[in-house]
Amino acid sequence: MKEKIKELDELFDKQSANVSSDDEIENLRLDFVGKKGKITALMADFRNVPNEQKKEVGILINNLKNKVENTISALKESAKEKAIEKQIANDKKFDFTLPVDTKTGSLHPRTILQKTIVDEFVSMGFVIEDGNEIETEYNNFTSVNVPESHPARDMQDTFWLSNGEVLKTQTSAAQNRILRTYGPVCRVLFPGRCFRNESLDSTHENTFFQIEGVVVDENVSVANLIYFMKEMLKGVFKKDINVRLRPGFFPFTEPSFELDATCPLCGGRGCNSCSKTGWLELCPCGMIHPNVLKEAGIDPDKYNGFAFGLGFDRLVMMKTGLDDIRYLNSGNIKLLGQYGTKM
Repeated sequence: MKEKIKELDELFDKQSANVSSDDEIENLRLDFVGKKGKITALMADFRNVPNEQKKEVGILINNLKNKVENTISALKESAKEKAIEKQIANDKKFDFTLPVDTKTGSLHPRTILQKTIVDEFVSMGFVIEDGNEIETEYNNFTSVNVPESHPARDMQDTFWLSNGEVLKTQTSAAQNRILRTYGPVCRVLFPGRCFRNESLDSTHENTFFQIEGVVVDENVSVANLIYFMKEMLKGVFKKDINVRLRPGFFPFTEPSFELDATCPLCGGRGCNSCSKTGWLELCPCGMIHPNVLKEAGIDPDKYNGFAFGLGFDRLVMMKTGLDDIRYLNSGNIKLLGQYGTKM
């Protein structure tokens, strides 16, 4: 058997030195490692080898098989390269000086801006978490102080599944789980896609993105909230942006605010994008309601915190100048691809 292996090794070296075309290489492969090939037959005869020789002979057969397969792969690659070189040599119109159109894709404007925002918050000590897109009624509503009878549920008319779960209407649906996971001292940011049964127009979509953040510790204040928002906006727009708080109502925060930012397009002078007011509504926010902390097992007498839900798609519109939120879900590569290198 050893002599037969040696003869096949020498025969393969001789035949492989004389092949060049794809057909010749394929015939060589079939002759040695095909279903009826010489090495395949050799492996079938292996059962007749005495037991004391099986280990040594098995190694020799495997070495030969690997050698044949590796050599054939190298021959195929060499033949492919030669074919390309021949095609180039025969194509007299081929101009090596022409720029190459690689048709490189670009990231979606959302992806670019989300990465910028996430990087800013990570630099401020935040942990990044993912939220579920399908949530329980408890997480989406009850755990954030919106019981079944609460009118706020009507404002979030959403998509219900047959098992009683919902497509989440807000990133706040992850608050209870995150607070239970990280405990009473935490800084967590959780971006996510949300769904509501909305009438579509230039500023409303049934599928939209939010970025929510929570900070819980002892002696957290509204001043801390303003600081984090201003630092985030500075990182996005590369300049200081003034903010203001207006009273608002959200069941999961108390007190609640609407946070506005100076319009970055006109610098606060007033333009069409800000309806001539000089301000753009950015996000609802506020101090986390004691009921939400209790529901997560956190003592509201010792700890407090704030939460914010950034209307991410509208921030993308502010950054890009897009005047219709529907563009972001349109799949219009020609339009959206323009922002891959501008943001």
